[in-house]
Amino acid sequence: MLRTDELIQKLSSTGSLEENEYAQLIKDYSEANAEKLKTLADAKRREIYGNEIFIRGLIEVSNICRNDCIYCGIRRSNRNCDRYRLTPEEILACANSGYELGFRTFVMQGGEDPFFTDEVLESIIKEIKSRHPDCAVTLSMGERSDESYQRLFDAGADRYLLRHETASKEHYGKLHPQEMSYENRMRCLRSLRRIGYQVGCGFMVGSPYQTEIEMAKDLKFIEEFRPDMCGIGPFIPHKDTPFRDEEAGSAELTCYLLSIIRLIYPRILLPATTALGTADGMGREKGILAGANVIMPNLSPVSVRKKYELYDNKICTGEEAAECVNCLKGRITRIGFKIVTDRGDIRKE
Repeated sequence: MLRTDELIQKLSSTGSLEENEYAQLIKDYSEANAEKLKTLADAKRREIYGNEIFIRGLIEVSNICRNDCIYCGIRRSNRNCDRYRLTPEEILACANSGYELGFRTFVMQGGEDPFFTDEVLESIIKEIKSRHPDCAVTLSMGERSDESYQRLFDAGADRYLLRHETASKEHYGKLHPQEMSYENRMRCLRSLRRIGYQVGCGFMVGSPYQTEIEMAKDLKFIEEFRPDMCGIGPFIPHKDTPFRDEEAGSAELTCYLLSIIRLIYPRILLPATTALGTADGMGREKGILAGANVIMPNLSPVSVRKKYELYDNKICTGEEAAECVNCLKGRITRIGFKIVTDRGDIRKE
């Protein structure tokens, strides 16, 4: 096995490690190694994106979900969850106000709510595109059929975010109910890629039963699948789930992995996630310094933000969108980066 310095150098020069090498690199986490990876990741990112940070307007359309994922606060069996669903008109109003604030990408995210049929989503997508033709529409609406994904793409959706959650079938089974399958999650990701979406995947850092081996599998999957986007954040337990007493994931290890992912695929779009900002008050800034180049402020109505609670103590649940954006711009500027008004597509070679 190569020494850690040699592994870092190999990753930086080739964008590839063996699965056991990724596991070793994770096991060898230290502040010194994190600093080396961060410096290399920042240089790679600047070659392609300079100091530009892209913003996405997040619209949390519904916390109603047919699934019962064991880690998730909006899981079907959580009777303490205060359910809501935005109307199409409310979603369009969020997009309109977001456009005025400079957003050129809107991310519609929600639980797998049966209300949001293909017909309903097609109508919303077409209307956003009609009003704002210079914008990208991203969907994060879970597992659907190939036919559904095709219809939504044909309606004008540009991107689709579907976290794979873990690249280990065995681990997937420990995080999800029996009726959900690792094979179907992977089928969905392959279908999205084949149809032509810009595709995003991602995983939780420090989720229950996760070891360096599972995280290494995630990194190898990212290396081989080459997603356009990858969202990772620390696992944060929710009080109304079976994982309520599990230990939270580490913000430091999340930033370490962000640097590794940037070196695997320098062109990738990497968010500094809300979960990272929740785990550490300076988490989003640390994520950007480690190689992230996307942030996703919340455009949802303030009245529902606290209700979209995938994990406990989520940040930014009380601010108006304009205040949130202005605050973020200031914070990003202070660390030497700038938020740009741009669709923020992946920059291909």
